[in-house]
Amino acid sequence: MKLSWDSRCDEVDIAGTAEELTALAAVVTAGEGHLAVEDGELAGIETVGTDGPGVMIRVDAARRVLAISGDADGREVLAEGLRDMASADDGGHWHIDHYPGHAWLAEGSVALVVNSPLGGMPLRGKRS
Repeated sequence: MKLSWDSRCDEVDIAGTAEELTALAAVVTAGEGHLAVEDGELAGIETVGTDGPGVMIRVDAARRVLAISGDADGREVLAEGLRDMASADDGGHWHIDHYPGHAWLAEGSVALVVNSPLGGMPLRGKRS
């Protein structure tokens, strides 16, 4: 898995295999755990279950870790999206950005871009 962090716009780009994204989804659902990452500006992802409300995603720059915390319902929505990206059969990516009134992402969270293991834009409609 690769975690690229652009501190100027506070955005983290996640790229990995289907297996890596599925493992991340499992750690997010469990609400506790750490995944080491060998590529990119960040060295790992850790999750912690809390009472919420919602999910807070932040970068712990001192430890070079993407920290995900939050309530079980919000973490499950995030995990479901990660599993969907892992199983996408046409490529693409998922932007996760907070906005006022967001259903499960807490204010102050960094933005995420989760890439399909197939990369880039969806292949639907592409001619051979």
